[in-house]
Amino acid sequence: MLKFLIEKEFKQLSRDKVIPRLIVMLTLLVMFVFPWAADQEIKNVKLHVVDRDRSSLSERLVQKVVSSGYFRLSGSSASYDGAMPAVERGDADMIMEIPSGFERDLMRGETGRLLLAANAVNGTKGGLATSYMAAIVADYSADLRAENGLPALSSAFKVESSFRFNPRLDYKVFMLPALMVMLMTLLAGFLPALNIVAEKESGTIEQINVTPVPKTLFVLAKLIPYWIIGFVVLSLCIALAALVYGIYPTGSLLTIYLFTMVYIWLVSGMGLVISNYSDTIQQAMFVMFFFIMVFILMSGLFTPVSSMPQWAQAITAINPLKYFMQVMRQVYLKGSGFMELLPQFFALCTFAVVLSVWAVVSYKKSA
Repeated sequence: MLKFLIEKEFKQLSRDKVIPRLIVMLTLLVMFVFPWAADQEIKNVKLHVVDRDRSSLSERLVQKVVSSGYFRLSGSSASYDGAMPAVERGDADMIMEIPSGFERDLMRGETGRLLLAANAVNGTKGGLATSYMAAIVADYSADLRAENGLPALSSAFKVESSFRFNPRLDYKVFMLPALMVMLMTLLAGFLPALNIVAEKESGTIEQINVTPVPKTLFVLAKLIPYWIIGFVVLSLCIALAALVYGIYPTGSLLTIYLFTMVYIWLVSGMGLVISNYSDTIQQAMFVMFFFIMVFILMSGLFTPVSSMPQWAQAITAINPLKYFMQVMRQVYLKGSGFMELLPQFFALCTFAVVLSVWAVVSYKKSA
């Protein structure tokens, strides 16, 4: 019975002259146009300090950096190696290492040295944060020289920067995995919702309602075709990212496909729930568009979640799109494995189960 229901879904898609073309056009649009059309403002950069000098001048520098409003002190360590785990976990965006002898060198009129290591998964954020830091350090240098009656120089420090995970600070490297998530959301969310409502309007769903097909089987038959379509589209996106932009996943493709399977299950379930409460295509489109727009804008796609107000950050906890976006970026750029992504996996599975059960329960199998 399931086989025939799935065949029915694919036959309906093949007879539609618009949907298959729209899937291809949307995929090409997302991969070739959207990566060039995004920007963001950087705030609340999480700074991890390695103060090996522990002097009054080093403490004063840290206070000046934090008071600028661009940086937020997230922690401190005794060594650079001790600070790197915080960057790898995402608890810090930048490491500022102040070497021993920092105050002594400044008092002698010598050049002070600082080491800045920025997490450049988001190339724009890493580059701008480093620029902000350089400007703050230059201002601090000018203040010190003025206090000591010395002529102003461009800087009393030599700042050495390194960028982790995205050495070229290429914003497309940061955006492409997230745009793949957005594409999966649009396709796997809208298509199931519109499919069922279209059957309601045409009356074909009544033919299934009078058959002994269980509701669970009916919902499953609506989900499986979009799993297949989602995997095909994702594979095309991964191939285009590699061929056109030279961007390859650092982590395992198997991890990407596993999370994609769960996410398509989740979003398709949401689409089915919305279709169960919609009587017309217009209703389904409007409600689906509302939720997807909220999910996209509050997922961290354009603006880092850490730069949002506290109330908005709290809301993102119930945004499934945020978790899948974190997965794609971490696998693509950091090479994160499945065990590192267990919190996101459990969150997505919870959403998927709840929405699927809701879809089955809310579907009224009556003529």
